[in-house]
Amino acid sequence: MGENILYCKTKTKNEIQQILGLQKLNLPNNLSTEEKIKEGFVSVSHTLDLLEEMNTICAHTIAKHNGKIIGYALSMHPIFADKIELLKPMFSQINEILPEQKNYIVMGQICIAKNYRKKGVFRNLYKEMERTLIPKYNYIITEVDSKNKRSLNAHIAIGFKILGNYISANQEWVLLILG
Repeated sequence: MGENILYCKTKTKNEIQQILGLQKLNLPNNLSTEEKIKEGFVSVSHTLDLLEEMNTICAHTIAKHNGKIIGYALSMHPIFADKIELLKPMFSQINEILPEQKNYIVMGQICIAKNYRKKGVFRNLYKEMERTLIPKYNYIITEVDSKNKRSLNAHIAIGFKILGNYISANQEWVLLILG
């Protein structure tokens, strides 16, 4: 199955709509407590308009199998720092920890369809991001809810380093950097 997966950038509105469909399935409200612990979850629900706007600045990275999106990694340029309430503290932390660094992209969310997990899709999405975004950007930065152990461990396993932890809205976040 892995050799039939295409890694590329989003080009169409339909692809962005497919991202939103996969995102919806993996929001905490749509998962049991056991699933959230075992499988992980996504924290932010985006709008079609925002994902399209983000995509025009830096295209999202997707994994497709038989024409269907089975995984994605969203690219969020710092110019969108004020667009999502939940992510504003992350951008503040980045500016505090790396005040001189302005040339980075945020991986705003990564998600893999359940049937495709543990097949290298996560790792390959990041490889594609690195290949296409670095050296244009010096770093890829993201954050993970500290309760999302599966996601945190997966990011560290592929080379992300911890920049720091912080509390926002009674949640502990781990800020990570690659590059």
